[in-house]
Amino acid sequence: MTHLLFRRHFSRNILIRLVLLAFVATALVYWQSDYLNEVYFRNQLTGVGLIINGAILALFLLGMIKIVLSLLHYRREEQALTRFLHNLDHHGDPLKDLPRDALIAQRYLTMEQINRSNTPIHHGALASTLVAAESTRTSFPKFINNILILTGVFGTIVSLSIALIGASDVLENAVDVSGMGMVIHGMSTALSTTITAILCYLFFGYFYLKLSDVQTNVLSGIEQVTSSHLMPRFQIESDNILYEFSGLIRSMQTLVQHMEVAQKNFLGVEKRLLETLMSYRDSAGGYRDELGEIKKLLRQGFRLPELEND
Repeated sequence: MTHLLFRRHFSRNILIRLVLLAFVATALVYWQSDYLNEVYFRNQLTGVGLIINGAILALFLLGMIKIVLSLLHYRREEQALTRFLHNLDHHGDPLKDLPRDALIAQRYLTMEQINRSNTPIHHGALASTLVAAESTRTSFPKFINNILILTGVFGTIVSLSIALIGASDVLENAVDVSGMGMVIHGMSTALSTTITAILCYLFFGYFYLKLSDVQTNVLSGIEQVTSSHLMPRFQIESDNILYEFSGLIRSMQTLVQHMEVAQKNFLGVEKRLLETLMSYRDSAGGYRDELGEIKKLLRQGFRLPELEND
């Protein structure tokens, strides 16, 4: 199979890594369930912490679902690109057993249509169009990645405002226990929302970067196939003609060299054949003299008369 620089199983490896890290995170949550229950659920005077933390987790889960779906999509594109290369090497039809909505299939059909219309193919324009179309696929994860850390800041601000309300109550009445409890609750909520946002941002940000790497890997593979296989098939340029003509001249030079060697071999064979004929002629002359002597001896032995033509 034709060698490419793109990694054929990159998205699969990222999915496996995601599953493993999710399993580790779940195990840590279960291990520290008592501590997390103490921080997030017990002695909560208001539902602000639960609402903000729930919103952070909801955004995180929505973004992770989109990342997983995108990784599965690019896994399919990697398989389609591998199948396309296999068809180029072993089958006449590059689109054999290939989904028509795959990116490489769409690129091939587009170039084929442009070629039939006798229009020059601009590789740069095709590449820019593909990048622009695929950038919309990661727009939602990009949005989540940008605002996820801000949700922690928002939760901190809201929680501090609650703490300030409790502090004002304490200042108004020195024996107001509920005001001091509100201050502590506000500070606790601020810390919990910040912790939730930071942890979610770290996990999500890592896999968002890996999604970008997977997308770049697939797009670069498509562009490599386009430049090394599809452009020579559909695009005929003067540089290509000169290159093919120079290759033809080199082939003719090699053929002429082989013909010269063959001609020298033929000359050697002709010379050996001539020597063989000369040797045969000399041998035949000797045989004729010997036959004459034998005939003469036979006539003398049998007392036969001499022939006139002898």
